[in-house]
Amino acid sequence: MTQPPGQQPPQEGFGAPYDPQTGSYDPPSGRAAHPYGPPTQPSGRAAGPYGTQPPGPYGPPAQSPGPYDAAARPGPYGVPSQPGLHNAPTRFGPYGGPSSPPGGPAGSGGGFFRGRRGAVVGAVLAVVLLAGGGVWLATSGGDDTKPEAKKSAGPAPTTSSTGKPDDKGEEQGLSNLRAEADGINAKRKPGEAKVLWLQEGGVDLPRNGANVYGPWIVGDTVVKAMYQTVSGYSVTDGSRKWSLRLPAAMCAAPSQATADGKIALGVQTGHGDQAICSALQMVDLTTGKAGWYRTIEREGAWDALSNPAMAINGDTVTIGRKTRTDAFRVSDGKVLFGQLPGNCQPFGFASGPVAIAAASCQTAADDHKEQLVERIDPATGKVLWKYQVKKGWEIAQFYSVSPLVVSLKKDDQQWAIIMLNADGTYRSQLAGGDENYKTQCDTDVASDGRNLDNCLGVAADDKTVYLATRPAESDPTNKVVAFDLASGQTKWKATAPAGQTLMPMRVEGGRLLMYLSAAQNKGGGIASLPPSGGTPQMVVRHPAAGVEAERALFDVRVAYVNGRSLLLSTSLSGIKDGDEKRAKSLAVFGN
Repeated sequence: MTQPPGQQPPQEGFGAPYDPQTGSYDPPSGRAAHPYGPPTQPSGRAAGPYGTQPPGPYGPPAQSPGPYDAAARPGPYGVPSQPGLHNAPTRFGPYGGPSSPPGGPAGSGGGFFRGRRGAVVGAVLAVVLLAGGGVWLATSGGDDTKPEAKKSAGPAPTTSSTGKPDDKGEEQGLSNLRAEADGINAKRKPGEAKVLWLQEGGVDLPRNGANVYGPWIVGDTVVKAMYQTVSGYSVTDGSRKWSLRLPAAMCAAPSQATADGKIALGVQTGHGDQAICSALQMVDLTTGKAGWYRTIEREGAWDALSNPAMAINGDTVTIGRKTRTDAFRVSDGKVLFGQLPGNCQPFGFASGPVAIAAASCQTAADDHKEQLVERIDPATGKVLWKYQVKKGWEIAQFYSVSPLVVSLKKDDQQWAIIMLNADGTYRSQLAGGDENYKTQCDTDVASDGRNLDNCLGVAADDKTVYLATRPAESDPTNKVVAFDLASGQTKWKATAPAGQTLMPMRVEGGRLLMYLSAAQNKGGGIASLPPSGGTPQMVVRHPAAGVEAERALFDVRVAYVNGRSLLLSTSLSGIKDGDEKRAKSLAVFGN
């Protein structure tokens, strides 16, 4: 998929541009000076640009962040939450599917420059021009205001249905998919896994198509969400267990659910070009029942036009925008915090047991180019520590939270990857060398939701960071590069099978798990590497006879749990009415 302008990291690699600011900081005694600076004290936020802060040594965080590297609780995907974020389903890009979705150009996500999305782009450009001319479009609200979230019944979601097909067309579609899976399995070669089940879109979509959220795996249920429908399927055979019709279209969703299988989804309010992502609907993914519903006031141009980033930390769901984040308790919808004191506000969190946030600070230039990495108490909004990013650099993604690996960008032309310690102090920076690297994240898709924690192509454990290289246009074969976490230097490189691409997902049981793309006459699958590198070994090998079905999925997210690999298309659209209902949206493989 061609990434939208301004979203992708540069193709020249990373490492060198994020240089030290000589003399800007006094490092703690006994530590070498480095470019990033230690965390500022959490006792108060700076009133202005960071250059006004007094020089001198910084003490430790005012409040201990606690056992940052303690064993994480089991996540929603059926395996213990790995250090980092890679239990969440991760996305695979252009090498595992068609170069563009049906009915739209590459990278369109179902038609980005049509309808409201195109209008929003134009409005954002207008705001940028105004800001560049020195005009600040102010947002309202004091430092200590709570989010203006109204708990309301809202338009009632339709009661979950039974698992039976809704009509003869759906019944025929399911029959065709079962026959297709049986045909592929009949041609399997030794060592190849089965196609356990295939799933069509099954939802009537608007002209521009829609994004698909999930998959979330809760017990024996796989859940996907698209447009106004959330559906749960049996993980073993794909039979539908429940389906929930929402009163409005979805526009954002966290990459993870709570430990007990609950989630809050972003849904639109308003109609047509006036629709905005300003409401939350809680859903129990185990039963398919709808819970509380809240609306959120989005005031001012920066807030109204920024794409929300959602995350779940424990029993807290956050919805962050350019100027603030609002937090609610997932279990009952209670408001937990909104705008925090000071001129720096978090604009996105990473899902997981530790609440790590990216914060942006209003400056004299009003460009939000002074940013912080913060650890925040998700129940109260209290900042436990904060790390100041070098001026002019922005936080692009959290590749991992334990260990803490942060992707930074500058003017969409420079890219750096840094590692922080558990207390927010600088640890190291990756030295990219002469390789070009490739990650696929939620921000690469032209959708309303822009999460900071859901990337394919990168993984980390307590000693190593793993990255995928960018394949050459003439040859899709790439490499996986391992970097030492302490020094940032390259440890080893492993090459993908000829004609295929490997994308790191997560580390589990001491092995690096990777998604291997499908290629002509070669099925994809899940591969692994030991900490020492070497030749990738297949964990689940998808059947070569199923390449067409696998590559029919667009820009997939990949989940691997209990020996099954799940591939979910992240966008569906069609040329003719009904095409999107018949398009493949989910494929599950296993032995």
